[in-house]
Amino acid sequence: MSHTIVHLIRHGEVHNPGRILYGTIPGYHLSSRGRSQAARVARTFEDHDVTYLGASPLQRAQETAEPFAETLLLDVDTVAPIVEAGNRFEGLRTKGWRSQLWNPVRWPLMRNPLQPSWGEAYADIAARMMAAVEDTRRRAEGHEAILISHQLPIVMVQRHVMGLPLAHASRQCELASVTSLVFDGADITDIFYTTPAKDI
Repeated sequence: MSHTIVHLIRHGEVHNPGRILYGTIPGYHLSSRGRSQAARVARTFEDHDVTYLGASPLQRAQETAEPFAETLLLDVDTVAPIVEAGNRFEGLRTKGWRSQLWNPVRWPLMRNPLQPSWGEAYADIAARMMAAVEDTRRRAEGHEAILISHQLPIVMVQRHVMGLPLAHASRQCELASVTSLVFDGADITDIFYTTPAKDI
């Protein structure tokens, strides 16, 4: 039975001085800290048997993939299904006392946080992510693969694999973190979470 590992890596820090919920909005690139985070994590894979490298089509994921491509001597495959989740609050400031979510006009969008009603359904995110993971496993069977994605899609994989409800109040998926899925054949036998760039 073949032994395969698929690593899901969250992109590095984004340059976002306006603290906007950018979601799938194009044009948001890595900050200098984000580039350092990506480079640090890429170096930790120098001695790994990685044969496939894929990234979300969004700019921050593609930029995170650059040092991995250089380190591993691999081309970056753009993988559309691992893109960030759609969100009807994109373009708004959503954190702190200046959050635009305090405006009552937006409250109807929050009617069902378990789905969630303001964006792509958790079940749909999990389904497309798991399909992408399985496709990646087959491509890299017997070796390792890397997919560079986003916080919520990765959390959906984590919770699905661990048998947890997809709706959640907290997330374990820091910037440039690595969630590793270990396969024996087509079966996931273990999951690991690491933060190689935590000190940057």
